[in-house]
Amino acid sequence: MMHKFPKINFIGNKEKIAKWITDYFPKDAESIFDAFSGGSSVSYQSKMKGLKVISNDILKINYLLSKALIENNSTKLSYEDVEILFSGVPKEGFMFNNYSEVFFFPKECAALDLYRENIEKLDSEYKKALALVLMRRAMIRKMPYSRFNINWDKIVQLRDEKYSYEKYKRKRAYHNQSFKSLFIENVSEYNRAVFDNNKENLSLNDDIFNILDNVKADVIYLDPPYTGTMNDYFGFYGMLDEYIVGKKLQPFENNFIDKKTSIALFDKLFSKLNNFKYWYLSYNNSSYPTKEQLVKLLGNYSNNVQLVEKPHIYKITGKENKKVNMEYLFIVENTNLTSKTELAYERAEL
Repeated sequence: MMHKFPKINFIGNKEKIAKWITDYFPKDAESIFDAFSGGSSVSYQSKMKGLKVISNDILKINYLLSKALIENNSTKLSYEDVEILFSGVPKEGFMFNNYSEVFFFPKECAALDLYRENIEKLDSEYKKALALVLMRRAMIRKMPYSRFNINWDKIVQLRDEKYSYEKYKRKRAYHNQSFKSLFIENVSEYNRAVFDNNKENLSLNDDIFNILDNVKADVIYLDPPYTGTMNDYFGFYGMLDEYIVGKKLQPFENNFIDKKTSIALFDKLFSKLNNFKYWYLSYNNSSYPTKEQLVKLLGNYSNNVQLVEKPHIYKITGKENKKVNMEYLFIVENTNLTSKTELAYERAEL
């Protein structure tokens, strides 16, 4: 049975080119570490290929996406689970106190506070993860541009269907559907996306530099934020992490924003990849460093570096970026690796 990756709406997601990427994986690979898993599309494609997948992301909501769809092999949400989620009376909690008329109307925030409390009543961590990523999907659908860095006045304007139609010649009624209706219309799609590839997959939530020494796999796939492009992921999605933990959070250190330090940072990253036989790095022509600089950096660690390219149009919110980008995939065989690695995760060390 062919399983289908569900609708995520994640800036930078590789859903449309995930198969193109994973088709370049070597035939002898049995395991992959997706180090910046983001929307989990490459992890999901790798899982479909039968690989044992370890995925990691510093954002908690991205970790939960992976936990729900990659680590989880069988658990799904039942009708009774959904009934639990939407029972009770809206309450004035974290979202109401912090994000009323910031991202949502007060009544919507009070509903989100109730749903967050009810999610904890579910009887497994995988059900909780599924519920949170479905709630994420509902929240994203109600947000113009699908990211949480939009001014409230603009949100109100764009959620006005009359204005939206007059300005853009299209209505966006889904912005004004309830969280409950948006959640329920996606439950079946997310449930169907859960499958067992007969591997013990694992999801992690940490800064990549904290865990590289403790993870081993045949393949490491690297899809870091593209320096010089839209890559403020905490700005886009950090509020979702705050909803999960119920408190305000400080932005994590996004190491890949600053052009001045990016080359040194990539060099540091490549220097720590000796646990992996094959390295795959995604990047594009709009970012820094350039492909020539990255080839040179990678050449310091291997004499077997390949580069393949593919035209790619990024589509984030339903409107295509008119500029066609060239997506790069750098493929490196670690010639310094003396023996075939085995998949291992040193849980006790983290």
